[in-house]
Amino acid sequence: MIPAGPAEEHRSIAGTFGERVRGVAADGWDAPTPVAEWEARDVVRHLVEWFPAFLADGSGLRLPAGPPVDDDPVAAWEQHAAAVQAVLDDPASAGITFAHPRLPAMPLPRAIAEFYTGDVFMHTWDLARATGQDDTLDAERCRVMVQGMEPLDEMLRQSGQYGARVPVADDAPWQDRLIGFIGRDPAWPRP
Repeated sequence: MIPAGPAEEHRSIAGTFGERVRGVAADGWDAPTPVAEWEARDVVRHLVEWFPAFLADGSGLRLPAGPPVDDDPVAAWEQHAAAVQAVLDDPASAGITFAHPRLPAMPLPRAIAEFYTGDVFMHTWDLARATGQDDTLDAERCRVMVQGMEPLDEMLRQSGQYGARVPVADDAPWQDRLIGFIGRDPAWPRP
């Protein structure tokens, strides 16, 4: 089920990702992931590092820096997620226009939901699969994402944000379709 509103959506998705972050064994942060050349800690690093600059470029808002991912991936994620949640929970955020140079202007909460929260959702699978945790994603959210991205396939591939599509059966579960769409093998075996 998809929560109503960007703040609740982030709270739910970031909360699930946080559970996976806290579930990584102490020696599990070096585990390979379905993303080529990434280890488990790199999934957290990606989310913690790309979004602050994106947010600042489009809104002028700056998130407080947290501890380095290499020192403490759990603390780095938790501080980052709390800072994003604080932005979404602030009633003033609804009145801020996100105006990134390469995107159409939109309300800040919508920009966070579309570009960041969706990324957290997809990377939950990467971290869970890499570290042997439950990698089940919400099937309805997967369906909505796949159907929303399908018309943008060529543009998304050209952006470099997704790898080559991994073919899956037409009747595959929505999670497998999403994972294949973003360039991961849904059957990726944990080494």
